[in-house]
Amino acid sequence: MAGGITDTGELYSPYVGLVYMFNLIVGTGALTMPKAFATAGWLVSLVLLLFLGFMSYMTTTFVVEAMAAANAQLRWKRMEKRKDDEDEDSSSGVSDSDVLLQDGYERAETRPILSVQRRGSANIFEITERVEMGQMASMFFNKVGVNLFYFCIIIYLYGDLAIYAAAVPVSLMQVTCSVTGNHSCSVGDGTKYNDTDKCWGPIRRIDAYRLYLAAFTLLLGPFTFFNVQKTKYLQIMTSLMRWIAFILMIILALIRIGRGQAEGHPSMAQLSGIRNLFGVCVYSFMCQHSLPSLITPISKKKHVNKLVLLDYILILAFYSLLSFTAIYCFRNDTLMDMYTLNFTNCEIISAAFIRYFLGLFPVFTISTNFPIIAVTLRNNWKTLFHREGGTYPWVVDRIVFPAITLVPPVLVAFCTHDLESLVGITGAYAGNGIQYLIPAFLAYCSRKDTQLVFGSGTVNKHLSPFRHTFWIVFVLIWGFSCFVFVTANIVLSESKL
Repeated sequence: MAGGITDTGELYSPYVGLVYMFNLIVGTGALTMPKAFATAGWLVSLVLLLFLGFMSYMTTTFVVEAMAAANAQLRWKRMEKRKDDEDEDSSSGVSDSDVLLQDGYERAETRPILSVQRRGSANIFEITERVEMGQMASMFFNKVGVNLFYFCIIIYLYGDLAIYAAAVPVSLMQVTCSVTGNHSCSVGDGTKYNDTDKCWGPIRRIDAYRLYLAAFTLLLGPFTFFNVQKTKYLQIMTSLMRWIAFILMIILALIRIGRGQAEGHPSMAQLSGIRNLFGVCVYSFMCQHSLPSLITPISKKKHVNKLVLLDYILILAFYSLLSFTAIYCFRNDTLMDMYTLNFTNCEIISAAFIRYFLGLFPVFTISTNFPIIAVTLRNNWKTLFHREGGTYPWVVDRIVFPAITLVPPVLVAFCTHDLESLVGITGAYAGNGIQYLIPAFLAYCSRKDTQLVFGSGTVNKHLSPFRHTFWIVFVLIWGFSCFVFVTANIVLSESKL
């Protein structure tokens, strides 16, 4: 995210990359999807899910195309510098990194390089270097566009952290209050509890939530002030837990439906629930900001777009199966914001171990991601304000940036633990920009630069299947329309209160 060229890492096969992308997309958003399905109606939800999945796939191909164009630009700059060095027959004293980081690539002075085309234009677009979205924005956007990109990614990461900061204390509050309070095993039975209800002793539920939030902040917050790396074994552990939890929930719901114990009678359509459903679906398909880390290490990228399409088909099927089993197994008014909490009821699951595993599942998986996202956000703040050749004072670098990263999401989580709304707003606004607007602008600007530098006859081997300009215009109109629709929906909803 910081906008520099980073190591590609160890290569892996296309099918391993497919699994990694599946694990990245299917995350916290999927746990809030059943409630969003129930509030919007099954038919509206299914149609919107399919459409937004298609839109996300389209913009994913836009990002892959921009990655290939960025790699070609970097190769061209190296070849130009090497050619200039040979012509001068002396060292200029300028490093490769200094040349690569020149702002804007001086578009007006670039020219088609015939020698590049003769050497084989197919290879010039090979994706071998990991170019993050921040660096692509610096290469293809002007200064205003770069700042808007960082503003959008920062707002999204803030929303992500707020969701994580609320999800862990909510899960701990629900599980521990049901165990130690007077309503043991009743979390998922449809009983509605107020924040002022007793949890244990004189402690109210809202007090327990905020105590857990404080503990969560004290335990994981300090990682924001240091550098952390997600290890391979941590990825394997969290992925394994995620698969076990999701498969368990689907199987348990199917068993109840098969036994005739299903209580759900979902409606076909409820327009009032579309706003949150839209945000949840956008959030649940989010992967564009991490594509450089996922796609670049794939060893063979010839059919990468087909593999990505297969991934999206599998994810659509998975989301549909999870949500439909949920809305037919449980009544609408009993579905929890965090779907795992529906399985902490003794009447649904008699095995205590499974109840606690599913109830605390978000605690384990989300807690491992929180420090990484916090460090990513902190680094984006540093990049946004960085000036060429400048350095930050120690207090600003080690105290101020981590503090402005950690404090706002914790304050939001302190004020509200409405996960459905947090996910919906994050996805509908910042997620909309990252998933639709930024990839569309990257595709448009990268195509323009590619034609200017290499000539109109050069074809990007990773050109999106949606290569006509119509699709870029369609995505931009859709993205801006979503901003208007969601904002109008919020204003009208508030005016009715």
